[in-house]
Amino acid sequence: MGTVVQLKKQINDSYFQLKDSVEDKLVLTEEKIKSKLASDVHLVQKMTDYHIKTGGKRLRALLTLGAAKLCGYSKGSRDINLAACVELIHSATLMHDDVIDEGTLRRGKETLNKVWDNHSSVLIGDYLLSRCFEMMVEDGNLEILKLLSSTSSKIAQGEVLQLQHKGEVDMLEETYLKIISAKTAELFAAATKVGAILSNADTKEKDALEFYGKNLGLTFQIADDTLDYNSDLKLFGKKIGQDFFEGKITLPVILLFQKIDLGEKKLLINLFRKNIRERDDFNEIISLIKKYNIIEECYQKAQHYINLASNSLTVFKDSKEKNILKNLTSFSLARNF
Repeated sequence: MGTVVQLKKQINDSYFQLKDSVEDKLVLTEEKIKSKLASDVHLVQKMTDYHIKTGGKRLRALLTLGAAKLCGYSKGSRDINLAACVELIHSATLMHDDVIDEGTLRRGKETLNKVWDNHSSVLIGDYLLSRCFEMMVEDGNLEILKLLSSTSSKIAQGEVLQLQHKGEVDMLEETYLKIISAKTAELFAAATKVGAILSNADTKEKDALEFYGKNLGLTFQIADDTLDYNSDLKLFGKKIGQDFFEGKITLPVILLFQKIDLGEKKLLINLFRKNIRERDDFNEIISLIKKYNIIEECYQKAQHYINLASNSLTVFKDSKEKNILKNLTSFSLARNF
């Protein structure tokens, strides 16, 4: 695999290809989200309007739409409704995340809990989930209802598992993978499998898209966690160090702890024990990460999941839709926004 510098130069447009291929459906998905979140309660309307305006990549919704298109779904609007549903689950988890992490900025804008308060943000997150479950029931497919309700449960358990291991610098890599699998990869997997289910795809195709989504999600999260410690990517406009300042243990820290000497281990443990971590503390971590070449190792691990995701699509015949999804695995690693 190429170096970080090569990755930085690799502008992968597969995300935009996917977006363009389902643009009409995505517009309708946005409209569905807006109409579904409408409320007579003034504060609910005000907060959901603010949330919608913050935007986002809508990657999970795009995965549902793209998977449905790959499997031949063309008639009806179930893909639009379920893409909106998947996106609402994601949005609700972000709102809850921001409260737990005491986050103040997301996508360059103040979070709901920053603008309003924690209580309101948690309740709005719950509101989004309740609307989502209404849409799932309206769709009427028990397999989809079971899948998305189970996914919501796994996401919540992943959040608790992460809290349980907060500040644990000697966390096992296996535990980290369990956390990101539950928090991120499960919803990616559900997003792609939903597209197959509503298309009446056979079991092999449903399983393939579920496996694709899960490994894409793992790649996406590993890349995101790695970006947080990659000072070479400052030009991409991502604020680095957020996970460190919040005390989250992610793959770069886990791999670093495995390599450093005893004195450096004590330093790392003490840094994560602090209630407030300073910029100088972060700079010490960055120095160690560069010393032991941790960024490259993280990307090498992500490459493993890229290969798994890409290979899972071999069950489908060659098509434009298949190529876009296959190329999306590289985007999740080399993305610049």
